Amino acid sequence: MTGRRDIEFNAEGVTLRGWFYAATDNPGPTVVMAHGFSAVKEMYLDAFAEVFAAAGLNALVFDNRNYGASDGEPRCETDPWQQVRDYRHAITYAGTLPEVDANRVGVWGSSYSGGHVLVLGAIDRRIKAVVSQVPLASGSANIGELVRADLRAGFRAMFDADRAARFAGEPPAMVPVVAEDPMAPSALPTADSWAWFTETAAKRAPSWRNEVTLRTVEMLGEYEPISYVARISPTPLLMLVAREDHLTPAHLALDAYAQAKEPKKLVLLPGGHFDAYVDGFEQASAPARDWFLEHL
Repeated sequence: MTGRRDIEFNAEGVTLRGWFYAATDNPGPTVVMAHGFSAVKEMYLDAFAEVFAAAGLNALVFDNRNYGASDGEPRCETDPWQQVRDYRHAITYAGTLPEVDANRVGVWGSSYSGGHVLVLGAIDRRIKAVVSQVPLASGSANIGELVRADLRAGFRAMFDADRAARFAGEPPAMVPVVAEDPMAPSALPTADSWAWFTETAAKRAPSWRNEVTLRTVEMLGEYEPISYVARISPTPLLMLVAREDHLTPAHLALDAYAQAKEPKKLVLLPGGHFDAYVDGFEQASAPARDWFLEHL
C-alpha cells in the first residue's frame, strides 16, 4: 500500500525507528536516508522523502541511534562508524520489504551523513547510487577551520579529562550542539547553525535536544570520509556543495569531489550549509531525485 508508515528494525540489538514512504506496491527503487549531526528526521527529511516518493522512489528514513525516536545509549552521542553500520542495517531491513527491489537501493545523506554515504558508497556494493549533500569531508580539517588553533589544546585536555571520568564510572560530559554566541563552547560554532537548529526545532522537531556528548566532538575530529572517496566508483556519485558553506567548508567538499572517479556529477547550490533544507530546497532535492531516477 502506498503512503507513509512507521517502521522499526533491529540494528544488532538496538531498535531504530523511522518512516517508510512506499511509492509503489511492486518491488521498486528505494532511497535510504538518515540525518546529519545531532539532527532528527523531522528536520526536513520528510520533505526530501516526499519528493522522492512522488517520483516513484520508495524512501526509508530513520533516526540515528541515540537520537529522536530510535533507541540507544548514551543519548545524544554520535559515533560516525556506528552510524555507517546502521545505514547498512537499514539497507538490509529495506531488502525485506515487499515494495523494495534490493538490487535498486541508493543512499542519501546530508552534512555529517553526507560524509557517511561517501564511506558507504565505497564499502557496500549493494548501493547502486549515492547522493551526498553538503558533506563532511574531513573531520580533522573541518575542526581546523572551525576551532582556532590556540583553543585546540584546551579541547584535547577536556577530551582526556572526560575519558578519565568515564573510566571512573562518571556519565559522559555534554556540550551544546549550538550556542547563540559563536565564541561560546559548542559543537557547531557558527551563527547559521544556531539559527537553523533553534528555528527548525521550534517549528518541526520538539524532540531535538541541544546537546551531544563531548566524546561526539572527539570522534568527529577522527573521521575522514575523504579517504574513501576514490573507491566509490563505479557506483555513481552526485555531490551537492553549497557555495557559501562555512560549516562543512565548500572547498573541503570540492577537494573530496576531485578525488572521486567517474561516474560522478557536481551541483553547486546557492547559499550556505542550511539553505538546502529551506530556501534552496528545490535546487537541492530535484537533482537528487533525478540522479536516483537515472541510476536506480
